[in-house]
Amino acid sequence: MPPTLASLVHHSALKLTVRAGEDRLDVPVRWAHVSELADPVPYMEGGELLLVTALKLDAEDPEAMLRYVKRLVGAGVVGLGFAVGVTYEEIPKALVDAAREEGLPLLEVPRRTPFLAISKAVSAAIAADQYRAVTAGFAAQRELTRQALTAGPEGVLSVLASQVDGWAALYDVSGTVVATAPEWAGRRAARLTAEVERLRERPAPASSVVGPPDHEDRVELHSLGTERRARAALAVGTAAALGTAERYALHSAIALLTLTTERSRSLHAAQQRLGAAVLRMLLSGEPDHARAVAGHLYGGLLDAPFRMVVAESASSARAGADAAGPPAALAEIVESAAARAGEAVLVVPEGEQLIVLAADGGAAVAACGEYAAAVEAARSDAAVAREPAGEDELVVGLSAPVGPIAAAAAYKQAEQALSVARRRGRVCVAHEQLAAGSVLPLLADDAVKAFADGLLRPLYEHDATGRGDLVASLRAWLSRHGQWDAAAADLGVHRHTLRYRMRRVEEILGRSLDDPDARMELWLALKATSTEQPPGP
Repeated sequence: MPPTLASLVHHSALKLTVRAGEDRLDVPVRWAHVSELADPVPYMEGGELLLVTALKLDAEDPEAMLRYVKRLVGAGVVGLGFAVGVTYEEIPKALVDAAREEGLPLLEVPRRTPFLAISKAVSAAIAADQYRAVTAGFAAQRELTRQALTAGPEGVLSVLASQVDGWAALYDVSGTVVATAPEWAGRRAARLTAEVERLRERPAPASSVVGPPDHEDRVELHSLGTERRARAALAVGTAAALGTAERYALHSAIALLTLTTERSRSLHAAQQRLGAAVLRMLLSGEPDHARAVAGHLYGGLLDAPFRMVVAESASSARAGADAAGPPAALAEIVESAAARAGEAVLVVPEGEQLIVLAADGGAAVAACGEYAAAVEAARSDAAVAREPAGEDELVVGLSAPVGPIAAAAAYKQAEQALSVARRRGRVCVAHEQLAAGSVLPLLADDAVKAFADGLLRPLYEHDATGRGDLVASLRAWLSRHGQWDAAAADLGVHRHTLRYRMRRVEEILGRSLDDPDARMELWLALKATSTEQPPGP
């Protein structure tokens, strides 16, 4: 504890007597300062005990003393020490009354107590307090280091919460709470998600303070990471501002958690290299070798059905694009979800793509879907607001559930789903959606439309002359599977008229309608154009 006016009054060697402000003696004293100036305020910083002999003061003038005391209180002076037996034999009543009116503690200093003794007492108490803070800080640092080596981040949080007499929480790169101490702090920490997200947007290291009325406590947030992008965040909640010893403990915890984070990143990089090797073995049709290399790290993943996810930025096809941006964010979200659920997940950045192997029905696959849905919603909101979408939009393809033997097939499925998502302007497409849907949406491709227009153009040009309705007749005949009477009835013409028109179609196109391939191509061309009007020139 720093020195207070009360501790000075109780100091047996100083013999100080309280003459006013008895209820404010618990105020900390930052320094003891001697000044005989009529107005010492310009030289005050706040928190001082001012010592005077009233050599240049008219201490018996009530108005002058009231002005003098008000100036001192306004400057943050915490107490006034008045030496008796020098200029005045006792403290003038005018000064006592002014001090009582303004609530300024007034201490009578006997002649035998030099101001130097008071200054030394304050200095010694401040030094002792600083020494206690440093000693406590070093002790906390040792305990924090021990916990970091033996218990990991959870142990660090536990010691830190005890040192600051509050609570502490650790957030991962996605802003999700991964650990708290004590456990009851989890709900409070969860309310800070928005503040943590704002902190992560700032270059690391960064910090911020939030407090009442939005939160029960005063909370300090600190980003963790040695690069510009934060890899994690630490929250510390206390009832009041941290003291020197608590600040030492906090800084030590930040350093240790940053080292832990960086060490985890190194291990993560090594794990990704191993994951890339496992993936290559799976895609090469060597599941047994992949399982042997994966060992306990990915072994559980390869023993159950998994899904393969292939993701990239919508702009990845442009020169100079890389996998940063949405795919990197997706990787962090998937890994965090898997870690919280205790799942194994394989995440491999591969060129401009991100490849993920995750347990079917697990938290990682669910997190991937939720993130894709959030990106889709943001894109829709931007479209409604007529705002340009971001360049690095996410595109994701998801395979069907497979086992290690079918990994190559799963990759192909995910690639096909990714291609369809890109063409349709979707964020995420699963392979099951392709199989369960219709082939007709695939005909929207520009190349298919161009083929259809070229194939049917001679018929449209013929119909434009008014010499018949070959396109409508062809559509009716194909839709009725070549049944003359039914197709003619649909058109409202005689079946001989329809036969004549189909012969004209064969003559114009140079194709036989007896050929099933020709009938298929013509039907798909009609579906692709989806119009009865001739295409524009």
